Amino acid sequence: MISVIVPTMNSEADLAHTLSALVTAAAEGVVREVIVVDGGSNDATEEVADAAGCHWLRVSGPRSQRLAAGADAASRGEWLLFLSPDTVLQAGWHQEAQTFIERVQRAGTADRTAAAFKLRFESFGLGARMSEVIAVIRSRILGMPYGNQGLLMSRRFYRELGGYRPLPQLEDLDLVKRIGRSRLVFLHSAAVSPGRTEAPGRVASLRQSFARFCVGMLRLPPRLVLRLHG
Repeated sequence: MISVIVPTMNSEADLAHTLSALVTAAAEGVVREVIVVDGGSNDATEEVADAAGCHWLRVSGPRSQRLAAGADAASRGEWLLFLSPDTVLQAGWHQEAQTFIERVQRAGTADRTAAAFKLRFESFGLGARMSEVIAVIRSRILGMPYGNQGLLMSRRFYRELGGYRPLPQLEDLDLVKRIGRSRLVFLHSAAVSPGRTEAPGRVASLRQSFARFCVGMLRLPPRLVLRLHG
């Protein structure tokens, strides 16, 4: 039913947790294959993927190219789930995902509807909870889910949209912008992220936020704001 695509880069520490959340779904036949597309890791990412029985690809280039390569290599699932290597899906996620797929198939909208998960952070404290509120607003009101919320869509819908374009950044917003808010469903199951950031600095962070605002609210093409985003 589902082919999972995970783009990695030195993801050894997180990947094992991400893959462990897929075991039950694989055992019940919901997940048919997991494709790990690596950008040139020099840690034990490949060993972790191999131990879990994943299909391994090595693709140089930005994350967008790794996601696109994984989708091209997927062959066993009619649905594609794009998942960040540091995202752990909540227990029971596959049951809700399966229900979603069955519903849109019965409704005849499987090839024009996508789904994302609810974002949760592992961190404690007010800052993490506020970030979750912002994620809800961005997702449900603006139709701009974060890349670590996962994205589930049929292979046919993905191809009709043209898939991931070879952008150095903002590939997640570029694709969901083409999907459109009215064709996005947000599941109740959570995608749990560690919430780590690289602290780019206040000015850089504001610049990136404004760039994403330009894409999400002003509907500017992502390629036009890439330089602003950095």
